[in-house]
Amino acid sequence: MEAATVLRLPISIACSNKFVSRPSISVCNSNNLVRLSSNYRLTKSAAPFHAKFGVGRVPLRSKKSFMVRASSSESEAPIAPLQLESPVGQFLSQILASHPHLLPAAVDQQLEQLQTDLEAEKNKEDQSASGTELVLYRRIAEVKANERSKALEEILYTLVVQKFMSANISLIPSITSPSTHPTGRVDVWPNVDGNLAQVHSPEAYEMIENHLALILGNRLEDSASIAQISKLRVGQVYAASVMYGYFLKRVDQRFQLEKAMKVLPERASERENEVIEQGVVEDVGPQSHPEVSTWAGGVSPGGFGSDLKPSRLRSYVMGFDSETLARYATIRSKEAVTIIEKHTEALFGKPEVVLTPQGTIDSSRDELIKIGFTGLKRLVLEAVTFGSFLWDVESYVETRCQFALS
Repeated sequence: MEAATVLRLPISIACSNKFVSRPSISVCNSNNLVRLSSNYRLTKSAAPFHAKFGVGRVPLRSKKSFMVRASSSESEAPIAPLQLESPVGQFLSQILASHPHLLPAAVDQQLEQLQTDLEAEKNKEDQSASGTELVLYRRIAEVKANERSKALEEILYTLVVQKFMSANISLIPSITSPSTHPTGRVDVWPNVDGNLAQVHSPEAYEMIENHLALILGNRLEDSASIAQISKLRVGQVYAASVMYGYFLKRVDQRFQLEKAMKVLPERASERENEVIEQGVVEDVGPQSHPEVSTWAGGVSPGGFGSDLKPSRLRSYVMGFDSETLARYATIRSKEAVTIIEKHTEALFGKPEVVLTPQGTIDSSRDELIKIGFTGLKRLVLEAVTFGSFLWDVESYVETRCQFALS
């Protein structure tokens, strides 16, 4: 059975204790605003970012895709949708494809070179320059900063891909339309939902199940239906879910630490029950925006919010004050923001966004794809896991090299 539908995009990362459905996702703090726009871009209203680190040079002559050769076949299959372009990224992708066990050592070596070059740049800044020399020096420094930033982005991406490989999870390949599958479906992927669930703590996975319920509603367990959905909308949900996974891993890390130290708030369960009774999730209802409608076929009688399960981690998060919540919902580095944008665009392609005279997105021009609800679930699970892994590798790299903070 096929159903023409438009995907709901819940805001699961926000600076309040409510989950609200909108066609974009925003994360705010006292000074800055990060917003997921209609073309997967995470725009920022603050001043431009500035790179503050160095990069090593890895001599490579040719530009190669992120490929791995299967041992039983001569054909090559991509292990990640994003093609790495910097010399460092190409070098690490070759290591990951041929000798994945050597990747940690190779990354550490590159990060050590980054730090060495950073210190050398700082020493050069102390030298006096004037006139034309100063302009030239600043231009050279700008070019090097961009190269360093790109190299660090691709180090992060390679480490994320390695974590998927270590968990025996294959990343979804680039989605093309029309599909070559006889049914026209794009979700011809192996089922790895069990592996995706295992990489999260039980408390975090409860939150992920609620996130899925907000997006899919009563279609969460529908394995037979095929939906025809806007590719742009699916891409937006994917990027938003990456950000949600990043946020979720941050708060779960703190939760697990306090749990181990036995300093968790004693009234967490009572606060969760109060929240549910007061109907905090009532805002997660059908919206008036034409692009944010419910799934065809209706939702459960109580709406999307009625399917949310009590979650100890959710009640813990809802005990945060607005400043703490905003801090945890902010992606720390410019490089991580860029990786989310690039990975989503590599997966779904660059969207063509047309605005109406009223300033809204013209959905009639959207490219539609056929995908099952099980495929949508897999996409969201992968996106949340990608965000979780991104937090892990960003924390690891941060101990060895300076980021350009967002």
